[in-house]
Amino acid sequence: MILTVLEATVPEGNEPLLKAAFEAAGKTPRPNGLVRSELLQDTREPTRWRIATLWESREALMAMRSSGETPAGIVMFRSAGAEPELSVLDMVDSIT
Repeated sequence: MILTVLEATVPEGNEPLLKAAFEAAGKTPRPNGLVRSELLQDTREPTRWRIATLWESREALMAMRSSGETPAGIVMFRSAGAEPELSVLDMVDSIT
């Protein structure tokens, strides 16, 4: 599994725009291989937000990225006036 994390500082007052974009995305078809996605707010720095998305494989992530469309998470942050940074992490182990 692969975890992508988009992270950005959202200008104060624009949080509702990010929340609305995330909610709207949840009502559209998911890309193949997307397991789940979560919108996260930093408790120590409330203007810092993340979208963490779990993918079933690197191939699924690469297929989405090669579609030529701007990834939905980037569009969500941009709609709130923020430019996110991307981290891509291999899931080594998990505890449920």
